[in-house]
Amino acid sequence: MYDLTGKTAIVTGASRGIGKSISEILGSYGANVVCVSRTADAVKSVAEGIVSSGGSATGMPCDVSDAANVNDLIKQVQEKFGSIDILVNNAGITRDGLIMRMSDDDWDTVLGINLKGAYHTIKAVTRPMMKQRSGRIINISSVVGLTGNAGQANYSASKAGLVGLTKSMAQELAPRGITVNCIAPGYIETDMTDELSAKVKEDIMKQIPLGRIGKPEEVAAMALFLSSNEAEYITGQTITVDGGMVMN
Repeated sequence: MYDLTGKTAIVTGASRGIGKSISEILGSYGANVVCVSRTADAVKSVAEGIVSSGGSATGMPCDVSDAANVNDLIKQVQEKFGSIDILVNNAGITRDGLIMRMSDDDWDTVLGINLKGAYHTIKAVTRPMMKQRSGRIINISSVVGLTGNAGQANYSASKAGLVGLTKSMAQELAPRGITVNCIAPGYIETDMTDELSAKVKEDIMKQIPLGRIGKPEEVAAMALFLSSNEAEYITGQTITVDGGMVMN
């Protein structure tokens, strides 16, 4: 059904969880996947797994909060593959805490990676995508970017910012054949949710009509669709993958 053969995809935050699953599924459908993370060994392992399954992938370390680092990454990808067709902005961290106890560093670091990092990568790929008059940009937000969440002011603000960034970029880049969309996952089985207590997980389940926590592969499936030719008439949208937790 989907065919990404010959396409080059950059996935940030690819070392684990949702980013790892997105990298794997894009690779399984033929894309040359560039797995990006601050941890070189981790993304190298993910890339090796994709290659061992018959796909094409390489791991490249990068701190997306550093513009120069991002520009170097994009230059390397262009030199190696020639084109950049898909960008998935998944890099993200949390530093939770009530606003009265939140430090400026907690705020700046979360916004710097989650939101400014996406700004850096989008800015860097815009020129090559505009030249080829095609491209897919997918930002991974969160349902808390739509609803807010106590104790996560920095994280919620960063994810809400991605929604606004998505809409603005969709309008700017549509004339050049580039689509920009956003995925807002709900509670997904990742290292972050594994750390939650049984009581917290039970409370979360009550908010989800489908009655379970989602899987990274379910978010990855949406990213695959938005990366494909079948999604070429969809742009500027934020799609929730949350078991019905947030219904607009």
